Amino acid sequence: MRSLPAPAALSVVVLGGVASAAQGLVNSELGERAGNPVLGAVVNNVGGCLLVLVGLFALPSMRAGLAVLRRSRLPWWSYLGGLGGAAIVVIGTYVVPVLGVAVFTIAQVAGGSLGGLAVDRAGLAPVGRLPLTGPRVAGALLGVAAVTLAQLGRPVGDLAVGLVLLAVVGGLAVALQSALNGRVSAAGTTAAGIAVNFAVSTPAILVVAALAGAFAAWPRWPGQWWLYGGGLLGVGIVLSLLVGVRAVGVLRTGLALVAGQLGGALVLDLAVSGGAGAHWPVLSGAGLTVVAVLVAGVRRRTPVRVAPEREPEPDGRLVG
Repeated sequence: MRSLPAPAALSVVVLGGVASAAQGLVNSELGERAGNPVLGAVVNNVGGCLLVLVGLFALPSMRAGLAVLRRSRLPWWSYLGGLGGAAIVVIGTYVVPVLGVAVFTIAQVAGGSLGGLAVDRAGLAPVGRLPLTGPRVAGALLGVAAVTLAQLGRPVGDLAVGLVLLAVVGGLAVALQSALNGRVSAAGTTAAGIAVNFAVSTPAILVVAALAGAFAAWPRWPGQWWLYGGGLLGVGIVLSLLVGVRAVGVLRTGLALVAGQLGGALVLDLAVSGGAGAHWPVLSGAGLTVVAVLVAGVRRRTPVRVAPEREPEPDGRLVG
């Protein structure tokens, strides 16, 4: 699949961010009702795997892409992007109750911004090596400031330094996930990249759930059908990340995802609360994140060297 133009790709990523906000709400609610927080992640990934299996039968591009991957000879570590998605889900499950949503979100975005700068500089994403320019660093800092602004007024838990650093590591893991999945999709197809992501992340989630005792007793599965839609949303999120990384790199993709997450969270909050409460911090944060995306995309101009004018001699020849 050819890369989309940057504005179109960023629009897709913003929609993926809206889906991410809805996914977080659905998975957390399902885990709470089922009796273990990790069960929401389990259902999310199992649902995504089922969709991938359907895609294997229905989409020739997915089968062709996987066949191409077998011949691509990518390094083995290129296929481990799904572990980044599994890591942030597991980290969030255990860190949010202690730190609170506000601190966790800020730390995660800080890690994601640093990771985005690093993997773009290293050239891990299919867009190639991107330099560490002033606008890109400024965009990363603006992204962290935007999320900090959006969290004003939200409760803060215990500021355990170790857990804050763990949340930062989770953000780094998401940046690596985006870059590595982008490499896989560039070598095969976008559909193949989605399949590899879920094939790697789902076993990791199942192992963590087993270690956490999530399967010790039969879960109390709720009856609301929409609580089981996390897998569908997850496929859409991974797809949006693949589209963004191939067009604009990891940093700008991550910032656009955050813009969609903040906007989606605001819409969901308004839908649930009926418009009650002050939402200006989230709205302002979403707007500042859009500015961060634009700033990070500013290209450094290379000065054009103009040759000095040469004066003609009396016989008409040029000198100088």
